[in-house]
This record gives sequence, structure tokens and C-alpha cells, in this order.
Amino acid sequence: MLDTYGRKYMNPFINYGAMFFGKLGLTPNNVTVLALIMGITTSVFIYFDYKYIAIIVLWISGYLDAVDGAMARRLNKTSSFGTVMDITFDRIVEISMILSLALKIKDANFNLLILASAILISMTIFLTVGAVSEKKGVKSFYYQAGVAERTEGFILFSLMILFTQWMPLITNIFSIMVIVTALQRLLEAKKILN
Repeated sequence: MLDTYGRKYMNPFINYGAMFFGKLGLTPNNVTVLALIMGITTSVFIYFDYKYIAIIVLWISGYLDAVDGAMARRLNKTSSFGTVMDITFDRIVEISMILSLALKIKDANFNLLILASAILISMTIFLTVGAVSEKKGVKSFYYQAGVAERTEGFILFSLMILFTQWMPLITNIFSIMVIVTALQRLLEAKKILN
């Protein structure tokens, strides 16, 4: 939801990053890989209990994840493979954080399993609708908005990292938001694909 409605406010900052990394000679795919490395590094910091560093690195990876697409559009270098990398690497970052949190907070393992399952279901709907829909958006595929998008996920992951004593509750809230998003996407798919 925040990605869809707040993007226009963040675009100047994102476009500045696209220009900056372009001047360094990096390609959009280079920035995508950099976002992946930063995202996975977040999990290492989580595991070793460097909470604040983990959150900072997580948000830097999220920023780079937005910059790569803006950079590709700016340089007219959008590609289907870049889209595949972007979506796949986003899931790798999420999975690495879930695994790291599960290793640290064993009491929340079932909650984290539910969250991973909810993400899997929501992403399956998202990707399937994107693949079969004739509609195109700013991105190279049809993007379905929802209650839980990338920014909401980063906020909730940040809360899970900071407040481990409340992690099961925060994880459950996150799971509910993802399930609501999955239902939103399914209902929208019924409208646009019938």
C-alpha cells in the first residue's frame, strides 16, 4: 500500500540514486545484485544480534531495490531477466531474514512458518496474475497493489528485529496483512481476468 501511494514522494530520492549509480558505471542488474548482497547481509547481522545495523542495511537494500528499476527505465535498459532477478532476489532476502530469525527466536518458528506460507501464496497469485494479464504498468509486468507491499514488509521485519520479545505477535500481524493482500489480489484477478 505504501509502495503504491507513497512512491511519488520517494521518486526524487530514488531517481537521484539511479543517476548516481549510473555515473559510477553500474548497470541496473549490478544494482539488483548489490541489493541482494545487502539484503542477505541483513540476515547475518540479525543472527549476530546487531539489530540496528541489520535494520539500516535492510533499508539500504530496499532503497537499492527501488533504484535498480528506476535506473533501468531511465537508461531504457528494462529487461525481462532484470524483472526475474528483482522478484527472485526480493524473495531470497525475505527467506534469509525469516531463517535467521527462526534460528535466533525458536519460540516463533511456527509463526515464521505461517508467514513464509502466506508470502508464498500471495506471491503465487501476484506472479500468476502478472503472467496472464494483458495489462502493463510502470514496471515490466502487471503490478497488483495490496495492504502488504515491500515497504510494509520492511517495517514489520524491522519491528521483528528490534522487538524480539514480541516477535510472535508482530509476525502474526504480518501474516494477516499478507493473507489480506493475497485475498485482495485474488479478488482483483477475478475482475480483470474474467
